[in-house]
Amino acid sequence: MGAHGVKAVFFDLDNTLVDTAAAGRRAIEEVLPLASRPLQVIKALQSKHHYGEGEARLVCDKVQAKLLKECHDPAKMCITDLRISHWEEAIQETTGGEANRHLAAECYFLWKTTRLQNLTLSEDTRGMLTELRKGLRLLLLTNGDKQTQREKIKACGCQPYFDAIVVGGEQEEEKPAASIFYYCCNLLGVQPAECVMVGDSLDTDIQGGLNAGLKATVWLNKAMATPVDIFPVPHYIISSVLDLPAVLQKMEHKINSKLGTDHTVSSDE
Repeated sequence: MGAHGVKAVFFDLDNTLVDTAAAGRRAIEEVLPLASRPLQVIKALQSKHHYGEGEARLVCDKVQAKLLKECHDPAKMCITDLRISHWEEAIQETTGGEANRHLAAECYFLWKTTRLQNLTLSEDTRGMLTELRKGLRLLLLTNGDKQTQREKIKACGCQPYFDAIVVGGEQEEEKPAASIFYYCCNLLGVQPAECVMVGDSLDTDIQGGLNAGLKATVWLNKAMATPVDIFPVPHYIISSVLDLPAVLQKMEHKINSKLGTDHTVSSDE
């Protein structure tokens, strides 16, 4: 794009570039059938506790609910211990009796491994990033625990498509704080008014981009219908990350039109 247009695009990772939620669900589904296979990792759900499939499913549902409500403070507990505790609590809540940390750890590591295996950067997304990078600087900006996010980044193989990668858990503040966006701008040598933020979260991606005064925010809303009263209000809404190039072209057209108008006015003067 031109000197007066967009120079950099910041992308969120989870549920924007990669479908983390779907990978987590697939990991749970991988865990569930193993409850009825004695030779698999979580055979203990049957052999030690005589679980049926219904009980195994209830344990997994409870873990999923705990993940959705998770609030992690790395200063108090590492993410691995926290998530093993999710499984431990879910097992105890389902069966009663004493906690079983060993079984919980087995379930957690199986879930984690399977989720990472299911995290992929699609060929279409890779192609889009490759094309965009020919004229723009690209940066991956993700919130979350540094170990967990770095593992995801490595698993989906997205490093080669970005000029820089910033993980919130490695910084003093995460999205939506303006400071992390300024840090990203400094890394790329650009100004906030030359950058676009793309993400699925109104609270972190869009609000953060607005807080930092970026040129535009692009909300990825995969739902069929867009809520009427969304807040904060993004500059653009797309239903697929692959729609981004069209948005950038629209922005460039607006910029060129404005420059043309300004030029005409100055000539008349």
